Amino acid sequence: MTTYEAFTLAAVQAAPVYFDRDASTDKACRLIEEAGQAGADLAAFGETWLPGYPFFAWKGPPTPLWWRAAAEYLANAVEIPSPTTDRLCAAARRAGIDVAIGVAELDPRSRGTVYCTLLFIGREGRILGRHRKLKPTHIERAVWGEGDAVGLVVHQRPYGRLSGLNCWEHNIVLPGYALMAQGTQIHVAAWPGREPDAAPPAPVSIWARQLLLSRAFASQAGCYVIVAGGLGRLEDVPERFRDLFYVPYTGDSCIVDPRGEVIAGPVRGETILTATVTLEAVYAAKQGCDVGGHYSRPDVLQLLVNRQPLERLVERSSAAAGTGPDAADGRPGERRRQGGRSARRPPGGSGGRRRRADRPRSPDALSVTGDSTSGRRPADRKP
Repeated sequence: MTTYEAFTLAAVQAAPVYFDRDASTDKACRLIEEAGQAGADLAAFGETWLPGYPFFAWKGPPTPLWWRAAAEYLANAVEIPSPTTDRLCAAARRAGIDVAIGVAELDPRSRGTVYCTLLFIGREGRILGRHRKLKPTHIERAVWGEGDAVGLVVHQRPYGRLSGLNCWEHNIVLPGYALMAQGTQIHVAAWPGREPDAAPPAPVSIWARQLLLSRAFASQAGCYVIVAGGLGRLEDVPERFRDLFYVPYTGDSCIVDPRGEVIAGPVRGETILTATVTLEAVYAAKQGCDVGGHYSRPDVLQLLVNRQPLERLVERSSAAAGTGPDAADGRPGERRRQGGRSARRPPGGSGGRRRRADRPRSPDALSVTGDSTSGRRPADRKP
């Protein structure tokens, strides 16, 4: 008889210290340790929990106060890695749990762009990866940049395969399918934290729908989903920015099983919601419908994922161009900087026949092109 090991999932529902990276990090570390004491194997926080969801973006048109809030938001963004992430890693190691936490990630090169990032940290105290939201929703584009597919991956953990997306990435279909096709078993759905009692009147078409979309993902993927909602009430907002308060974010976190059924929550207020589960339900759900395997038709439909990081600055040196004293072979070429590394690429390509990007190598449902790079280690500092 097969024995399935039990593990505990936790949705950490709490307000950050808005516009304060260091104070929010202090609180996050305390909450991580509390989740560990509650027996959690994985603790998930809401969208850009650190240092808070940019509620002010929805309060338009922009005023001088709006711009002050936007500047302060950027000044408190988080670099990955940095002393801030070191503290989160140390807290995860002390608590002995994995952590998925939404952060407003600062672009380390331009220092003028913030990404809506879901950061994954292992119980060993190391960063597993990060996923930048591919397409911010509506007015969020005023404060967040667009992400890439470098972090659109599944992480193998002792209790199962872990993935995550931010908010309405669950509504644009393809990012979710990329994770389903990689065999996700436990998924973090990070949300600002708002589930209205009723839908707004037509033709209004944008509101969270966090429960609907999270349940749909669980059913389609055949996986558990931690619906991690943040908190943002008027009393949580610094007094200097309360005139920009838009709507309350009440959390409404829950945990959904692989059939799409809610097994814990929803809850309101500051709390840590847990559910103890096994992979038996995942195996049963995927036996019925594995959208990246037996329930797919790769001969008809395939998804191509570009893993290349978004590059906005390409540097060309005289040596790389073959015109300087350091040119090794005299051939013209281009040196592209990626995370501190450089590679020579002749302008005519490799010289061999190249496979077209739109012709995947095999009849898999998921095809991947490119790879990720690692960068230098910056330090948090305000501009």
